Amino acid sequence: MASNLLLALALMLVIEGLLPFLAPRVWRETFRRATELADGQLRFVGLISMTVGLILLMIAK
Repeated sequence: MASNLLLALALMLVIEGLLPFLAPRVWRETFRRATELADGQLRFVGLISMTVGLILLMIAK
């Protein structure tokens, strides 16, 4: 279980690092826009992200 969690964390870090590495200007602009969102909008984005992640986990199993 711990090794799966570590693998998932490592994969997340690789994916998270792709955009800043490949397109730093796009990443910076996207991050700037995200900081301008209201709390409710950020929560909605987080909810959608978690939901998609859970669905992908269920499909993968």
